[in-house]
Amino acid sequence: MLVSLSIRDVVLIERLDIPFEAGLSVLTGETGAGKSILLDSLGLALGARGDAGMIRAGAERLSVSAAFDPPAARNPAWEILKEQDLDAPTDEPWVLRRVIGRDGRGRAFVNDQPVAVALLRRIGDTLVEVHGQFDTVGLLNPATHRDILDQFGVPPEARARARETHAAWAAARDAVTEAEERLRRAQVEEDYLRHAANELSTLDPQPGEEDSLAERRRLLQHGGKLIEAIETAQTELGRAAHPLSAAARALERAQPSAGAMFDAVLEGIERGRIEIDEALAQLQPLAADIDLDPSQADRIEERLFSLRAVARKHGVQVDGLPALNAEFKARLHALDDGADGLAKLARAESQARQAFLGAAQALSVARTAAAKRLDATVAAELPPLKLEKARFLTEIVSDPDTAGPGGVDAVRFVVATNPGAAPGPLAKIASGGELARFMLALKVALAHADPVPTLVFDEVDAGIGGATAAAVGERLAMLTRDAQVLVVTHSPQVAALGHHHLMVKKDGVDAISTTVETLDADARLEEIARMLSGARLTDEARRAAAALLEGHR
Repeated sequence: MLVSLSIRDVVLIERLDIPFEAGLSVLTGETGAGKSILLDSLGLALGARGDAGMIRAGAERLSVSAAFDPPAARNPAWEILKEQDLDAPTDEPWVLRRVIGRDGRGRAFVNDQPVAVALLRRIGDTLVEVHGQFDTVGLLNPATHRDILDQFGVPPEARARARETHAAWAAARDAVTEAEERLRRAQVEEDYLRHAANELSTLDPQPGEEDSLAERRRLLQHGGKLIEAIETAQTELGRAAHPLSAAARALERAQPSAGAMFDAVLEGIERGRIEIDEALAQLQPLAADIDLDPSQADRIEERLFSLRAVARKHGVQVDGLPALNAEFKARLHALDDGADGLAKLARAESQARQAFLGAAQALSVARTAAAKRLDATVAAELPPLKLEKARFLTEIVSDPDTAGPGGVDAVRFVVATNPGAAPGPLAKIASGGELARFMLALKVALAHADPVPTLVFDEVDAGIGGATAAAVGERLAMLTRDAQVLVVTHSPQVAALGHHHLMVKKDGVDAISTTVETLDADARLEEIARMLSGARLTDEARRAAAALLEGHR
């Protein structure tokens, strides 16, 4: 709820700090006292349009701050602050602030963090809802009516089912679109694909082939030197084997007399002979692998040239040719099987669409039932508000062509103020006073469904009095079960129902300024008496004011 409003240098207000309480707060005062300035100031803090013309004469800038208790968990403000990575304290007030300078430039802040005015307005709309005679937004905007109806009485699971099936249908549609595009591209490129695939299949590149061929070519280029080195090594190793054998024979002849003396030496000599034999065995195949046939070198050169030429043509490395070959084959396979695959996806899309339409139909049924309950609830509120001849209707038009996550329904609130008249949009059919009372009836009906914690009504009682004004006051008080309510009123019947009474007045002679006073019981009686009798207070007016207040205790 709104905790306080701090205003600096706005029109006739130099400095004003207004605390607010839960329940119904009434703001009264003579015409021209500055009640509209207070609402305009609150609007600035909530992101409404403002300009330098609102700055008090002699000041360089205006500043308005509105402090709120952190809202309930279901309020969308939490999600907005989270998505914008803004601080959202849970144990201290949220502060929305607006500053506008003489140059017309403004700044906006949420919890002392700079934000765009549009974001300030988004957050403000979740915290305060303002209703007046000339509303053009909120409940009067048909774009909000479906969500309002859903919040009033549509089971969440029905809405969730529609969202889920619509998401599945959208994914199936996307899959069909992508498959159609792939098939179209493949058909356009079919000749190229078949030529390229045939070329790569004939070439049959293998992973790591370029490195293998390059190594083989290097061996062939230095084959003579390598064979000469192998032959020299074989000769030298053969020569080295003879001395080892001779040494072993000499020691073996003397071994009967030496006992175990020569065992370790003989073992070492044997290891040396084995190592020489193994080296000779390894050299033999190496020599055989080196083919000095010039035709083999030519074949390797041609293979490397072919691989590198095809790789350049396709803009890949030689090592990427096997993967490219597989890709071309897959695209040709998709082209060959594209019609069948597309048909399967189309069948899946059709099934997903039918599932969504079934969920949307169930949602439409739930909305129709909720609409009947809402219409009956609002209808019950109209007679006490002197709208007994009026009708309120919730129109639901279903059109599968407008399908979305919220189903296929367009919802619109319409009214008829005279018997026999065709219903029409609220904003066009109802007069200023009627409109404000329709809004009040709607808010009473929707009280439990509305997450906005603070409601402001500006002269909702215009043009009425007596029992009708009392009925308006009673309904404003009813709304405080679910929200904080502020009302600007000229009606003593409404003012008498307030839990808190704020009086707006002008002070000063040469320098006029607007002030706000929180009235105690005695001052409140005097103010309601003034509202009953006008400028000249009478004892009779005081007695009437006392009766009004006593009747609502």
